[in-house]
Amino acid sequence: MDVKIEESWKVRLKKEFEKPYFESLITFVKAAYKSAVCYPPGSLIFNAFDKCPFDKTRVVILGQDPYHGPRQANGLSFSVNDGVTFPPSLINIFKELNDDLGVPFPKSGNLERWAEQGVLLLNSTLTVQAASAGSHQNKGWEQFTDAVIQCINDEKEGVVFMLWGKYAQDKGKIIDTKKHFVLKSKHPSPMSANFGGWFGNKHFSQANNYLRGRGVAEIEW
Repeated sequence: MDVKIEESWKVRLKKEFEKPYFESLITFVKAAYKSAVCYPPGSLIFNAFDKCPFDKTRVVILGQDPYHGPRQANGLSFSVNDGVTFPPSLINIFKELNDDLGVPFPKSGNLERWAEQGVLLLNSTLTVQAASAGSHQNKGWEQFTDAVIQCINDEKEGVVFMLWGKYAQDKGKIIDTKKHFVLKSKHPSPMSANFGGWFGNKHFSQANNYLRGRGVAEIEW
C-alpha cells in the first residue's frame, strides 16, 4: 500500500502499512471521509510525521484524539490551526510553559514550530468524525501508533517522552526507561489539571535539561 508520509517514516513503517489491519483501517477512513465531515483534512492525517522526520525526533508528546471542532485539528496533538481559539488543554499547556520557563503566551496555538524542532506530536487516533469524540477509536489507529512508539523505542536512544494522563501513560508502558527519559503527569485538560498534578510538573524545563545533558540542542518552546 502506498501511503503518503515523510520518507524516513515510510521506510521504517513499510511493514506496518502492508498488514491486514492497516488496509482495513484505510478502507474505513476513506469511507468515513466520504460519508461525513472528518478531521483533520485528509492531507494532514500524517502531518505529525511529515513535520517531524524520524531522524530529527527528540521529544514525543502523546495525545489521544484529534480535536473534533471546525478548523481545529491540523494533525499535530494538542495543536490548532492559526487563528483558532485555544482549547482549554492547550491554554493549560501554555500556562505551565509560562510558569516553567517564562515563555509568553503565543499568538497562535499552531505547534508546528515545535514539530519542526523534533517534537513528534502524536495522537493515538489520527482521525475523528466532526462533533463526535472517539468516533474513530478501535479501528486500527491505536495499533499503528503503538508500532510507531515501538519503532522509536527500539531504534533511537535518549528521546524524551511526555505522557500526560492515564491514557498516554498506559500507551507508553512499552517504552524502555533505561534508554529514554519518560515524564509523567496529570493531563492538561481542566477536569484533570484543576485537581492538581499538571501545574508545576516542569516537563518543559526537565526535557531541555535532559537534552542539554546529552549534548543535544534544546527545544525553543
